[in-house]
Formats: sequence, C-alpha cells, structure tokens
Amino acid sequence: MTGGAAQAPRFEPAVSAAEGAGVVTPGRTSAEGAAYESELTWLSTRQLAAQIASGRLSAREALADHLARLDAVNPTLNAVVTRDDERAFEQAAAADSAFSRGDRLTALHGVPMTHKDTHDTAGMRTTYGSPTLADNVPIRDALVIARLRAAGVVTTGKSNVPEFAAGSHTFNPLFGTTVNPYDTTKSAAGSSGGAAAAIAAGVQASGDGSDMGGSLRLPGSFNNIVGMRPTNGRIPKALPGNPWSWLSQSGFMARSVSDVALLMSIASGPADGAPLSVQEPGSVFDRLEFRWPGEHRVGSGLRGLRIGFSTDLGGMLRVDPSVAEVVDRTADSLTIGGGHVDGMVPDFRDADEVFRVTRAYDFAARFGETVRRHGDQVKESVVWNTEMGLNLTVDELVSADAARARLHGAVETYFAHHDLLVLTTSSVAPFDADLEYPAEIDGKPMEDYLEWMRAATVISATGCPAVSVPAGFTRDGLPVGVQLVAAPGKDVELLLVAQAFEELTDHGARRPAL
Repeated sequence: MTGGAAQAPRFEPAVSAAEGAGVVTPGRTSAEGAAYESELTWLSTRQLAAQIASGRLSAREALADHLARLDAVNPTLNAVVTRDDERAFEQAAAADSAFSRGDRLTALHGVPMTHKDTHDTAGMRTTYGSPTLADNVPIRDALVIARLRAAGVVTTGKSNVPEFAAGSHTFNPLFGTTVNPYDTTKSAAGSSGGAAAAIAAGVQASGDGSDMGGSLRLPGSFNNIVGMRPTNGRIPKALPGNPWSWLSQSGFMARSVSDVALLMSIASGPADGAPLSVQEPGSVFDRLEFRWPGEHRVGSGLRGLRIGFSTDLGGMLRVDPSVAEVVDRTADSLTIGGGHVDGMVPDFRDADEVFRVTRAYDFAARFGETVRRHGDQVKESVVWNTEMGLNLTVDELVSADAARARLHGAVETYFAHHDLLVLTTSSVAPFDADLEYPAEIDGKPMEDYLEWMRAATVISATGCPAVSVPAGFTRDGLPVGVQLVAAPGKDVELLLVAQAFEELTDHGARRPAL
C-alpha cells in the first residue's frame, strides 16, 4: 500500500520556505486584516497554466503566491498537513529554466498543487492520516500523481484526510480536523476534505482525490465546488496495487467543471498492469466547450435531455429539510435549461448490499494486517469495517455478486430511457466539526458512520460517473450540492451537462469570507 520507504525526506508541517529560496512572499494579511489575496487567487487552473505558458508569470511567482495564500488561510482551516517548500521551489526553478530554453511545455507546466494524503507521492510523507504510517515516505508515485507530475505540476504538499480515508468527515489523530471555509465551525466533509477546503479557499483551483462512498462528491457539496467520481477504470487501478478493485476511484475537484475536465484529460486513459482500464484516451475530455466555457449559449447543454429528478430517490433517502429546500429548486433550473424532467429513478434496491459488502471486503484486503497488528492505534470505525470484511461468508459474497448483476441491469434499463439522473449529493448540510458524523437526519437516528452518506454510496455501487455541482445555499448560508449521474462510460457527456448547469446557475461564484 505504501510503496516502501525513501531516505532523507524533507518536509515541514506548516512553515514557508519561500523567503529562504530567494522569493519574496507577500504577507499573510492585507491592510484591512483580511486573508492574503491577489489577482491570482481565484484564477482557474487553465488560466494560471496559460499565464505561465505565455511568460506573463513565472512558475516561481505562481508558487510564491500559492504559498502566501496557504500561509494566510491554513492556520484556520487545517487543510494542508505536509509541505516541502524547498523542493517545490526547486521544481518551479526547473520549470522556469525549461521555459527560458524554449522547451516544449506540458499542460500544467509550473502549476503548484497539493495532493491528497492517501495518494502516494515519491519522496514526500504520505500518512493516510494514521499513526501507523506517520513516517511513511513512498518511493513511487500513485498513478494519478505520476500523470499530474508528468503534465508539469509542482507538488507542494499533502492535504488532510480521515484516517485511512474512512468516513466523510476529515479528522485524524496525527493532524486534527479540517474545517469548512464557509463556516469554520463546520465540517469540510471527506475523505478529500483537505483538498476541497484548499480549493474553496483559493489555495489552488483544482486538485486530486478519491471516492469510494462519496469522498469527492460530498466535499464538493460541503465546500461549494465541483467534485467528480469517474466511471470505474477511467483513471485506472494499476499494479503494484490491486488492479481488480473497483469501488474506490481516483478523480478530481475544482472550482469549475472546465478544470475538472482538464485534469481528467491528463489523468485518464489505459495503463499497463490495469486490466479494468477504460480504453479511451484522456484526449476525449479535450473539448472546445471545456477550453472556452461560456462561449456557446449558456445552459444549452441541457436542452432536450431526458432527466430523472428526485431529491430523495423516491423516498429511499432521508434528507434534511434545509437541504431538500435547495435541491428541490434544481428541477426548475433543469426545466429552464430545456431539459425534459420526470420523477423516475432507477431500481436501487440492491445498491446497499453491493456497497457495504464490497467496502467490507476491500477494507479487509487493505487493512486486515494493520488491524491485526495495530488495532489499538486505528480508529474504531476502520476496525469495525475491517472486521466486517474479515467475517464475510462465501454466501454473502455470492449474494453480493448476484446483487451487483441485478443492479447493473437496473442501471442499463434506466439509462435506455434517460440521459441523466439528478439527486441530492448529501442528505445533510455541513455539520458541526466536532462530531464524527451526524447522529440523525430529520429525526431518524443513523445506525453507523456510513448511513448518512447513502445518497452517494448507492451511486458508487453502480459504477456510474457522478459529479456534484454547487446548487445553492441553505438559509444559514451553508453550501449544498446536487449530484448529476450518467450511464457508465458517459463521463464527457456528464461534464458537458454539469458545465451547462454551472453556467445557468452560477452558484459556484460565491466565495467564502475568510
């Protein structure tokens, strides 16, 4: 899982090395006392990359600005937990030298970015939020990180996660809790919560994550950004890991659909040692509509679509009224955009069994030995889910396989008559950060730490691509996302629809007041 250990790691938990590298870093606050902000803070990844590629901005200047914003907001948010400023400036200097030589530049040349702390980064501490891996320094990059770095990303640090990415609230015993930029008493969700908070707060415009039970979509919803779980195998699982695992998928979050499409174009495509790879190249995401958002008629991508809409999946989900009020309004937006909206939803009766059995099996495979050896150092929910997997019977595994086949058939039947399914992303708004998970939803007690995530987990079980896009705010000013789902393999079409919705509603333009 960790890829072994490297020698002489260089990292700091929260200290900037910008001035030591000969670059003047702007101060933490403005004259009015607000968090440091510049003309670069709210640029998209595409815009920042274009400025570097044109020579209007150097990679070192982009990095200094990124770190200045991080210095300003991270003490409040606790989004980024490991930094290596010295090595980042070495990478940025190399990027600037390549530009000076006239080398051919890659798509993300010189763009600074932190990475999720469950994605292995060669030479940089990768802890998975667990005391058992507090000093783990991998010797190889995870595939998604390798592809981002090959595209020119300057790696600056690691973003916070729940321990072993278990649960959709970002806290762990090593680094503590990540909080929400829109209300710092609330959760940023998880497990990609650190990345989501950094993106929403203007540290970076986009970033990588992963999603087993909503870990890209739920943070997207809580932080008013876009979070996409791709079709299974779109970003491959490759050796030396388990290439057959499918429930957890790597993907991206960003402040815009356009930037998610950009990163998908870079990280997608088949790989050696990845038998479940989708065979299409990443270039299928390189569309004019994504490169020039807003140039076509606003919202036109919704026109004529056959859309199934249900806030609660026909009563299957319990949804807090404050969230339902926001999501319900989405149907009007879809209709205004020209979609043909009905209340039909797929038959998801088998989804819970598929998700829970597969998750338990995966936990047993990944964490069984850790729990056996260090169970007293691992959080209770990880131990519980792992032991559930270790205790699975053959009959339960056979039943889950049959349930997955039925679920696949139900999804195929549904999308033969619909282009899109729209539902709630999270059944609750961002909750108090000192809770492990919501104890109840609209008066119904939650049986365990997974139940409140059900709007996302039932979709994970299908293998469908799904994206959470900003849908508005509760009356208390907390972000709410809506989940758009397409048939397996329809990732490009899904993002085109998501961008049309984004342009029509513009909810993502509202920034946090830090």
